[in-house]
Amino acid sequence: MKRLAIMSAAVLLLGAGHVLAGQAPPGGQPARGPAPPTPACGPNLAMKNVAKDSRCFELRTYTVREGSSIDLLHSRFRDHTNRLFKKHGMTLVGFWQPVAKPDQLIYLLAYKDAAARDAAWAAFGADPEWVKVRSEMAVQLQVDNVFMSATDYGPLK
Repeated sequence: MKRLAIMSAAVLLLGAGHVLAGQAPPGGQPARGPAPPTPACGPNLAMKNVAKDSRCFELRTYTVREGSSIDLLHSRFRDHTNRLFKKHGMTLVGFWQPVAKPDQLIYLLAYKDAAARDAAWAAFGADPEWVKVRSEMAVQLQVDNVFMSATDYGPLK
């Protein structure tokens, strides 16, 4: 049973890496080679000051490139992306519009752990509805992400 679980996890990770490398990410930019592996994040990390029951958090910052529309990006999330994120097991924590940078959108997602994150993004990237929406509502973006685990003294785990 344990061997089957390990093999299933390996297949999911390999599949996630393949899909992430071959599909455009949510920002609509084509991948430039294989996506780097998601760093270990979430529960039971051997890091000082990290909660043992933390989820894996991903802070994503989208900067709209010149000639693209921040309003179109907001519409895409409002009307399509958020529902698809939920469909694929991603937990939406929050979305922010920086006051001093109106061409940016910042949002925070949570997952059980790094493997769950990779599986969710692989399923999302392959979803036919997302592929259609990404094409019909294309926005050129710079995408930056940061992976985090919660501290043992913070309120959000």
